Amino acid sequence: MDQDQVTVFGGTGFLGRTIVYQLLDAGHAVRIASRRPALPADLQRHERVEHCSADIRNDDDVARAVAGSRGAVNTVSLYVEQRDLRFTTIHVEGAARLARVASEAGVEHLVHISGIGADAGSRSAYIRARGEGEAAVTTEFRDALMVRPSVLFGPGDAFLRNLATLARLPMVPLFGRGDTRLQPVHVADVAQAVATLFNEPPAGHRVFELGGPDILEYRQIVNRVLEHLGQPRVLVPVPFFLWHLAAGLASWLPRAPLTRDQVYLMQQDTITSGTCATFADLGITPRSLEASLPECLPTN
Repeated sequence: MDQDQVTVFGGTGFLGRTIVYQLLDAGHAVRIASRRPALPADLQRHERVEHCSADIRNDDDVARAVAGSRGAVNTVSLYVEQRDLRFTTIHVEGAARLARVASEAGVEHLVHISGIGADAGSRSAYIRARGEGEAAVTTEFRDALMVRPSVLFGPGDAFLRNLATLARLPMVPLFGRGDTRLQPVHVADVAQAVATLFNEPPAGHRVFELGGPDILEYRQIVNRVLEHLGQPRVLVPVPFFLWHLAAGLASWLPRAPLTRDQVYLMQQDTITSGTCATFADLGITPRSLEASLPECLPTN
């Protein structure tokens, strides 16, 4: 077993790729496990990086991916269900499979990426699967660490990119009155937290809720993005029942631009609860959304 090797499932995704870089900076060797073989050029040439083609739905693939690793991270996620991919398949069954196989293989440390607000009793299939997945992982790997980020942002993220797209409209629709509270967190800060959990995990903590330094209403975030882009717009409140109606109609499209699960997410606050460990327990000071906007949304 390589005492420095960590397998990152979903290591080619937005968060997973950033975790890979942070683990490398911390001195670990990294095995990237993903269904897609493509890696960034710098990682293809990196002497401490290897790629393993693996599907979290397959026992043999998962076993091959964790073989010889000291640790594993599960960043595999699914935001929109497809014909052959369901939330339960990835977030519950796949997560449980990884935890079970990792335990059987003697992996010492498992970090499972979930999300703030994960709730097995939610009306949303996505949020419900996240909550069920946490329980399944803990059953299979008792000492697994849960990392629950708030809304992620960073260069190339979907959250700010979508807001910038809305800025092209003469009026920007809001979810409800725009008063849902979010605690946006930079992807690099979450990745640093994960790397810290492999190097210096704080004793006595199993669940980490990671939010940025500011709690902002959705309306405030939209306004900050518009101000940064120099594109003032009228903000129009849209009742949630209309968003659900629109999402239901959009579900018939091949690539739905909006789902009911996304609407449910915008109906609940995504902020730290105050009952779990946070960045402070890891000695990390997260960066703010406002200070990061020039990096995330360059302007001409």
